[in-house]
Amino acid sequence: MLNMFTKKRGTWKDDILSGLTVSIALVPEAIAFAFVAGLSPLAGLYASFFVGLITAAFGGRPGMICGATGALAVVMVSLVKAGEVRGGEGAGLEYLLATVILMGVLQVLAGTFRLGKLIRLVPHPVMMGFVNGLAIVIFLSQLDMFKSREGAAVGGWLEGGALWTMLGLTALTMAIIWLLPKLTRAVPSSLVAILVVTGIVAFGVDTQSVGDLASVKGGIPLPHLPTIPLNLDTLAFIFPYAAILAAIGLIESLMTLQLIDVVTETRGKGNRECVAQGAANVVAGFFQGMGGCAMIGQSLINIESGGRGRTSGIVAAVSLLLFILFGSPFIDRIPIAALTGVMFMVVIGTFEWATFKTFGKVPKSDMLVIGIVTVVTVWHDLALAVFAGVIVSALVFAWKSSRHVTISTVAESPEERVYSISGLLYFGSVTDFNNHFDPAKDPENVVVDFLDGRVCDMSGLEAINVLAERYRKLGKTLHVRHLSSDCRAMLATAGSLVDVEIRDDDPEYLVALIGEAATLERTGKASAELPDAPAPTTA
Repeated sequence: MLNMFTKKRGTWKDDILSGLTVSIALVPEAIAFAFVAGLSPLAGLYASFFVGLITAAFGGRPGMICGATGALAVVMVSLVKAGEVRGGEGAGLEYLLATVILMGVLQVLAGTFRLGKLIRLVPHPVMMGFVNGLAIVIFLSQLDMFKSREGAAVGGWLEGGALWTMLGLTALTMAIIWLLPKLTRAVPSSLVAILVVTGIVAFGVDTQSVGDLASVKGGIPLPHLPTIPLNLDTLAFIFPYAAILAAIGLIESLMTLQLIDVVTETRGKGNRECVAQGAANVVAGFFQGMGGCAMIGQSLINIESGGRGRTSGIVAAVSLLLFILFGSPFIDRIPIAALTGVMFMVVIGTFEWATFKTFGKVPKSDMLVIGIVTVVTVWHDLALAVFAGVIVSALVFAWKSSRHVTISTVAESPEERVYSISGLLYFGSVTDFNNHFDPAKDPENVVVDFLDGRVCDMSGLEAINVLAERYRKLGKTLHVRHLSSDCRAMLATAGSLVDVEIRDDDPEYLVALIGEAATLERTGKASAELPDAPAPTTA
């Protein structure tokens, strides 16, 4: 997975150079996503600065880059439009800023209550679908770079010489990124590719540049309080948007964090990242930034360029601010083709090509989950895709587990019959459990042995309770034994809701003695050294 990225420790030089590379790649993304949300370019650039700086300095994943993202922008555009309708021209931005602040507060609370650990519930097929879908989204977003931004053909596809020039420079950028690491890793190949292609264009090659999108020139970001009514009506309006944005931001960031963990063979801190990202969005909202989260493309550029520490993210954020204040003449001249080539290489490195090798080798349900998450990520958004993938995976697991419960008769006499349960008794398997027993044909005492089974939830306890009641109505008794400690705890909590006869056998003690006896026999010690084992309880 992602084998184009080298697993090596970073250095100060690697972090600084990779940070510079990432800062250049941040510019068109921030501008484009601001346009998607219906905002000025500076809203995206300021967001990338504040969110990138704070998460790099205090977040839970060194090397991960955060900033304005498309996943958030597609939700923000509807918020901005609704804000304009609600408060008039210019009100959309004000409502957005208030929403970003509230989004940050929700993310801080998520980290404080340690909800970041929930990302562990995301199965590997969902992760594969996530990276595949995100790779496709990044690829599709770059196709817009092949559209004209000047003359009568604005918005249309490039044609003729302009198209071939764009394709040639993009291919050259990709070739440099691929070939240079084979010769030397002293400098990031992405940075060299951008500089080389920019130099070629400076000698008279006519092609579109960053300045054709919008100039990055701006001033120092200043504090700004959203000028909207601060009342319950406003809170009711912005809270749903804030909750959705907070969820999308955290899911994308935590999924990217896991991906970087795999690439770098290290481990990040999800809860710390939640708190840092929330604080960053609160600050961004007060400084007219559109908010942000982890950027998988720029994060992988950083990792590929050697950035492993916090320095790389800090350098990227500070460099971006310097571009806004002083470097706009240079940044405006960078060819769009160079940045497109960098992002295409990110697409190649991000896509999980091993997906095609899994056909016929993994369960069909896993392939279904991968496909669902990939399609929903491209069609809608990441948060919905992950939720759908987790839900489908859980349903598949529940269905498979319900078929793995077996019930067998292990002892029988005229007075008593002993059933052994193997597997999980929970909401998905209770029907098969109840259907197996026939109280009318069983003797007066029936024992259900859970030595090889486990009661997982209240549905399982209720199934036992219902079965006990069926026997009780016929004047017979159902006994349950060998329940695990957590099952007994559930019974204690249920109290009078569950009324069954519990046999006080302790299988763990007897198993321990048997194991000890076998060990002593192998070592030649006398069996007399064993303590007297208690006689087994008659079932």
